[in-house]
Amino acid sequence: MYDKRNEIGGNIMTYEEKLQQYKDWIFRRSAYQMALAIIGIDKQTVAPSAGAAYRDERSAYLAGELFSIETDPAMVQLLKELKDDPKIDGDNKRAVELYYKQAMDTMCIPKDEFVAYQKLRDESFDAWIQAKSQSDYSIFEPYLKKIIEVSKKMYSYRNSDKNLYDQMLDDYEPGMTQEKYDAFFMALKERLVPLIQKVTQAKQKNEAFLHQEFPIEDQKKFMTQLLEYLHFDSSWGYQNESEHPFTSWTCENDCRTTTKYVKNDVISAVLSTVHEVGHAYYEHDVDPKYDGMILSEGISSGMHESQSRLCENYLGRTTAFWTYHYPKLQEIFPTQLGNVSFDEFYEAINVAKPSFVRTEADELTYPLHVLVRYEIEKGLFNGTISTEGLNETWNKMYKEYLGVDVPNDKVGILQDVHWSDGSFGYFPTYALGTAFAAQYMHAMRKDLDVDTLLSNNQYDVIMNWLKEHIHKYGFRYEAPELMKMVSGEEFNVNYYLDYLEEKYTKLYNL
Repeated sequence: MYDKRNEIGGNIMTYEEKLQQYKDWIFRRSAYQMALAIIGIDKQTVAPSAGAAYRDERSAYLAGELFSIETDPAMVQLLKELKDDPKIDGDNKRAVELYYKQAMDTMCIPKDEFVAYQKLRDESFDAWIQAKSQSDYSIFEPYLKKIIEVSKKMYSYRNSDKNLYDQMLDDYEPGMTQEKYDAFFMALKERLVPLIQKVTQAKQKNEAFLHQEFPIEDQKKFMTQLLEYLHFDSSWGYQNESEHPFTSWTCENDCRTTTKYVKNDVISAVLSTVHEVGHAYYEHDVDPKYDGMILSEGISSGMHESQSRLCENYLGRTTAFWTYHYPKLQEIFPTQLGNVSFDEFYEAINVAKPSFVRTEADELTYPLHVLVRYEIEKGLFNGTISTEGLNETWNKMYKEYLGVDVPNDKVGILQDVHWSDGSFGYFPTYALGTAFAAQYMHAMRKDLDVDTLLSNNQYDVIMNWLKEHIHKYGFRYEAPELMKMVSGEEFNVNYYLDYLEEKYTKLYNL
C-alpha cells in the first residue's frame, strides 16, 4: 500500500529528513506548551476572576490544538519509525520512545472529549478557589465528582489491562504501583508511628513566638534577601504569590515560582519558597540541548519532589542554613524575635506535632498527610469512597492517622489544589521524593561540606553539585537508574527513616 506520509516532494524521506521533521514538530509543540503555561501561571496569580470563563474556553481550545499536533497520525508513524531506527542516538531514542508512549496514551481519546476535559479542569480550579475562600466543600464536590468520572473515561480509552489507579501512579512515577506504594508506606508506618508517639509524649518545645503577627511587607523584605542567597537570578527566575505555592516554566531560562504569605506564620513563606526554588533549579539546570523537549518537561514527579523537598528540609531546616539567616530575620523582626535564642528558634522550626495542613507540616508527620491522600485516592477509584461527604471521610482519617480534629474544610479537604485539575496519583510522590532526597543527601555529603557551605552563603555550590549529578540529565534516565548513578546503590528507604530517627531522637532527647 502506498503511504505518502513518509515522503517529501514525492521522495521517500531519508533519516536526516525524518529527524528534521521531528525537530520541527517539537518546536511547534513547545510553542503551544509555552502559551498554555503562561496562561496557567497568569490564571493562578494575577488574572481577574471575572474573566475566568472566557480564558478557560480559549485555553481549552489551545490545548485541543496541541492535542492535534501531538497525536497527528503522520507524526506518530514517524515517531514509531525513528524509535526503531538504528541510526538514532541515545538522547533522541529516549525522547522519541517517551513521545510515542505519550501519543499512544492520548490519541485514542476523541479530541472533543479531550478539549471538554481541559475546560472542566479550569472550571474545577475556579470552583476550588471559591470553595476554599468560603470553606465550603459542597461548592467543589460536584466538580470533583465530575473530574473523577471524566478521568476514568479518559483512562478507559487506553484499553490497558493494568489497574486504573496503577496507571495513574505510573504516569507520575514510572514503574510505581499500589503494591509498591503500599510496601513503601508500610515501612514508614512501622518506624515512624512509634517515633511520633514518643515525640508526642516527650517534653514539648515552645513555638508560640513563631505565630505572632509578622507583617507581610516585612516578610517580603526578608524574602528579597533569601532569594539572593538562593541565587534565584531574576534573569531566569521570577517569584509571585498564589493561593497554593507552585512552580511552572516555559524553558530553562524562564522559571516561575510562587509563595503564600501568612501573617501569623513567618516560616511558612520561607520554606515554601526554598521548596519551589528547588523545583525551579531542576528545570533551569537541565542540559540546554533538551530545552523544549520531553526530556526536560517529562521528569517524574518523585524526582522533582526529591529536589524541592531536599532544599526545603535537608537544607532549609538545618542549623547551618539558619546560622546565616536567623540574625537577618531578627533584624527585620526585633520585637518578635529579638529575645529568642538561636537554639530556641531552631527547635521551634523543627517541632514535630500533628497538624492540619500538609504544606506546613513538620518532617516527621508529613508522610502521614500524604498517606491520607493516597488512601482516599485508592478508595475513590476502587469504589469504596464517595465524593459525597468526602470532607467528613477526610476528617475521620485525620483523626485516625494524626489524632487531630479538623476544624473546617479550608484547612481540611480543600487545602490542596491537586484534585481540582485531576492530578490523581501525584500525592504519593511527595513522600517518595522526600525519601529519595535522603539518599541523595547522603551521597552529596561524601563530596561536600554542606553545613559550611550553607553557613557561608555558598548555596550555589550545592546547587552545582545537584546540577552535575541529577538536574542536567532531565528525564534522560528514570528514577531507579539515576539513583544508582548518583548513590551507587538502589533506592533504600532506610536512609530516610534513619535520618528522621536520628534527628528527632536528638531534638527531643529521647
